[in-house]
Amino acid sequence: MKTIGFIGTGNMGGALARAAFRSNKADVILLANRTAAKAEKLAEIVNGTVCENKDVARKAEYVFLGVEPQGLAELLEEILPVLKKRKDRYIIVSMMAGNTLAQLREKIGDVPIIRITPNMPAAVGSGVSLYVTNDKVTQEENDYFYQLMEPSGLVEETDEQTMAHAGGVKGCGPAFTAMFVEALADGAVTIGLPRDKAYRYAAQMIKGTAEMLLQTEQHPGTLKDSVCSPGGSTIQGVRTLEKSGFRSAVIEALIATFEKKF
Repeated sequence: MKTIGFIGTGNMGGALARAAFRSNKADVILLANRTAAKAEKLAEIVNGTVCENKDVARKAEYVFLGVEPQGLAELLEEILPVLKKRKDRYIIVSMMAGNTLAQLREKIGDVPIIRITPNMPAAVGSGVSLYVTNDKVTQEENDYFYQLMEPSGLVEETDEQTMAHAGGVKGCGPAFTAMFVEALADGAVTIGLPRDKAYRYAAQMIKGTAEMLLQTEQHPGTLKDSVCSPGGSTIQGVRTLEKSGFRSAVIEALIATFEKKF
């Protein structure tokens, strides 16, 4: 009987709790959050049990830490004494950006640790979640963790360097994409399309284009070229975007996220 516990049920913690529920691999889901109402609402969705941080630390086989990095010290002060008293095996799963496996080991101890970096679309089963494990995690535990998280979308084991380089694309990308959808909609509204339809059509276009790229595995430039008829409207739009530095702006935005030490 597997007990999975989440300390912090915000956007990311809630997304992964939903994935664990949909996986049918978790027998018991424990939910702890500073704002109890948020955990209670999530519990109704995932058939979970609302409890305190110490209860998760005491009972869960996989202890998910979903607090902000600046809140880790305070949390560990509360739960480390509980964890150290445990005689059974447990695994720490960190969702916090910026804390490497080595840093987590220094703060938590020489225990099995998994570090995962999900993104916002994981909440609807279409996310990108990269994860790494330390050498204390067995292959069986790794396999179970993958199955537990698979309903969140693309789940891939990787290394910490790749995780750092991918942070801007998968973590910040949803914000950039939402801005693009908003801009497309604003343009469409300017020329007469109702706002609700503009948002819906733009979002579906992004979804469809992404799915086409994933399924066909064609280069994005090839897809772009196939839409640009000679002398047509699309190539005129591409020309205007290039004139405004569209691709350069995106590249610089991604570099800025990396330099911020995502």
